Amino acid sequence: MIHLDIQWFLANCDNVDNVVAFITKSVQAELREIYPGVLPEEEISLSESLSRIKNIVGQKFIIIIDEWDVLIRDEAANKKVQEKYINFLRAMFKGTEPTKYIQLAYLTGILPIKKEKTQTALNNFDEFTMLDAWVMAPYIGFTEAEVKNLCERYHRDFEKVKYLYASYLLGDYQVYNPEVIIDVCMQGKFRSYWSETGTYETINPLINMDFDGLKTVIIEMLSGADAEVDVRSFRNDIIGFANKDDVITYLIHLGHLGYNSNTRKAFIPNEEIRQELIRVIKRKKWNEMLTFQQESEHLLEATLDMNEEAVAEEIEKIHMEYISDIKYNKENSLSSVLAIAYLSSMEYYFKPVRELPTGRGFADFVFIPKPEYISSYPALVVELKWNKSAKTALQQIKERKYPESIKQYTGDILLVGVNYDKKTKKHLCLIESYEKKEKK
Repeated sequence: MIHLDIQWFLANCDNVDNVVAFITKSVQAELREIYPGVLPEEEISLSESLSRIKNIVGQKFIIIIDEWDVLIRDEAANKKVQEKYINFLRAMFKGTEPTKYIQLAYLTGILPIKKEKTQTALNNFDEFTMLDAWVMAPYIGFTEAEVKNLCERYHRDFEKVKYLYASYLLGDYQVYNPEVIIDVCMQGKFRSYWSETGTYETINPLINMDFDGLKTVIIEMLSGADAEVDVRSFRNDIIGFANKDDVITYLIHLGHLGYNSNTRKAFIPNEEIRQELIRVIKRKKWNEMLTFQQESEHLLEATLDMNEEAVAEEIEKIHMEYISDIKYNKENSLSSVLAIAYLSSMEYYFKPVRELPTGRGFADFVFIPKPEYISSYPALVVELKWNKSAKTALQQIKERKYPESIKQYTGDILLVGVNYDKKTKKHLCLIESYEKKEKK
């Protein structure tokens, strides 16, 4: 077996331009010890060396390469090094000849194999990625069932673990970061894993490019919404970004965003990542985010004060500023507005539940306060209407008994009905306090 840790070779090479030569010479030196007299003294490629050993000795090899993409990421601007490395991999693995001397090849990394002119540089590998983990999905991290068992075994609060570190969606599996879960179980520490990676510092300039309204999409995801993304155009390098989909796809591969392959939408997987992203944006003084945060805080305050006129005005303002004219008169645009309008609520509430199943239908939005805020913040049940009336929205909440499904999770409950008039582009709001019935 041949095991190559590309990060180690990069760290121990005197010059990054010589990494490929360093890998080749290091492996060949060991091969000469194991197979004396088989390899010639003159310089040949590593692929030629393995082929020669197979032809003379009959030995086939298992090759494992850890962090195969470290040169692609760390030396993204160094085209010369990248070309050498890609050509090295091509010689090792591409085509039918390598199958004669390789029994198995296994590469690990963050990025899929780099695309060259829309074709992958190595198209004979089966790839398992954060976009499509296929049969490897339950083995990439801890499944939710495994996390539940670990929390029971080590007496940890599973609901808190789920809230902070809620999983990625890989096929039919909810998958958690193993390092974080082990740390929580063994040490009892609910720490931020992502704050120690430093990766966001490299991502922030990309977000600031604002490809095709990328900042608006990030705001939507911070508010709990999902974002449509076309993952097919990303060329699996970090230099040739062409649009917001490329940036979002890269964030998915890095683990900063999750991806639902069924809906083809990206999302922020958990509260830990959401809070880290907000902190980075604040440190970088992202003006759009700071302004929006203030507007969202005004909306939440107006809602809690049951100031119906102010709520309608704030929603209308956000609707005008953050939803394009193309989307403005689509029925789902009002839902999109509400998804981002209550961004500030995420400090006090869990991620809003959209279309919460109830006994007689689905509530459009339900905001349930976190346990530490139950006594100070009411739950919010929000119903949206289009070209009807706010009164109709409130009536539906009460007739279909939406609050009944959440009263065991919260203290007080506010019912919020919002209507958007397509013709006048005006919003109206009605708010009532839900009167809980005393148990007899």
